[in-house]
Amino acid sequence: MNAEKKVAFYTLGCKLNFSETSTIARNFVNEGFERVDFEQEADVYVINTCSVTDNADKRFKSIVKNALKKNDEAFLIAIGCYAQLKPEELAAIDGVDLVLGATEKFNVTSYINDLAKNNVGEVHSCEISEADFYVGSYSIGDRTRAFLKVQDGCDYKCTYCTIPLARGISRSDTLENVLQNAKEISSKGIKEIVLTGVNIGDYGKGEFGNKKHEHTFLELVKGLDKVDGIHRLRISSIEPNLLKDETIDFVSKSGSFVPHFHIPLQSGSDELLKKMKRRYLTSIYTNRVTRIKKVMPNACIGVDVIVGFPGETDELFLETYNYLNEMDISYLHVFTYSERPNTEAVNMDGVIPKKVRAKRSKMLRGLSAKKRRSFYESQLGNTLTVLFENENKGGYINGFTENYVKVKSPWNPELVNTFHTITLTEIDEDGLVRFNFEKNFATLNK
Repeated sequence: MNAEKKVAFYTLGCKLNFSETSTIARNFVNEGFERVDFEQEADVYVINTCSVTDNADKRFKSIVKNALKKNDEAFLIAIGCYAQLKPEELAAIDGVDLVLGATEKFNVTSYINDLAKNNVGEVHSCEISEADFYVGSYSIGDRTRAFLKVQDGCDYKCTYCTIPLARGISRSDTLENVLQNAKEISSKGIKEIVLTGVNIGDYGKGEFGNKKHEHTFLELVKGLDKVDGIHRLRISSIEPNLLKDETIDFVSKSGSFVPHFHIPLQSGSDELLKKMKRRYLTSIYTNRVTRIKKVMPNACIGVDVIVGFPGETDELFLETYNYLNEMDISYLHVFTYSERPNTEAVNMDGVIPKKVRAKRSKMLRGLSAKKRRSFYESQLGNTLTVLFENENKGGYINGFTENYVKVKSPWNPELVNTFHTITLTEIDEDGLVRFNFEKNFATLNK
């Protein structure tokens, strides 16, 4: 049935979704499908959805339309977080044939029989309480880095968030599996691994399908640090209350973990942090940043922040703005609050007008640009290691240093996926950094 059949994938949302799409794609290839780019004609299109923002829901419809323009007879499958939360809604969209919830998405190939279009989208979804088993995954492909999933789900009850409804309870891969996946990735010549999950600092919980666990996040980090062939390990995003001194200190001395942390803050106002049911106050956050900068002065620190949460008065927003302005951080990911069904925040008073949300978002994005520039300036003159990407961007090749400074150099295909020692010299007009080559890390590039 599948001889010469083509499948294409589109991923919305986070690094975790990318790692899962990659694993699901390998399942299709193992079943005899040929994977093609989403812009090409295919027999099956799989869209991995996201539920974090309003926009991701809207984009789904336009992605479906695009796929059907390539092949109006194509079999269209929706998986992922939005497919778990609103399966009937997705199934009702013209052209959608199959919607799979959280427990079914990894068995997608077993739901495909004859690829005949359905009159109405078929739904296979579960009560999210059934999503209590763990499926490991990692993404490889056109990147010099891989996203390695180590954990899924979340036990936190943040009042704005649908992730626990979409992905279920916190659960982890076994340490043995994670290390095995890391070895597989390094054997494919990939030089950098980014650890990903919903709440990776909670790693270890649910290792046996319950709350019992043998391992902690620190043990995971120590185990991965010993895997041969991985030159760089990056911690993607970790809650401030779960980022312990021991982990920070270990990373500062590690051979392969890089000095780059992404730590969600969400608000610089303790009053709003309590309303959001976050598990820390700003004092803990300040303490984490201070600790990192003490042992790794050149570390890059990224921050997630939400604007326009219910009750965020001008004064409380300025509290966040001023807090971030004074902090020794490197860049922001700014999220504009959007109402999500079945969350506590949806019923809260003090709704912020959309225009005000947009204005605050713009202010924080401006602050982010200032912070990034200031961080890049602080790195000029430093000698660092760059790993080059594999894309020709307008005649230039980009790369990232260990502490996440983005650099550029005239395009040279021989540089792709190689490490080099460089000294940062100046910031270009596009905000990227120019450099001089020092010496080649020949041993790293074998």
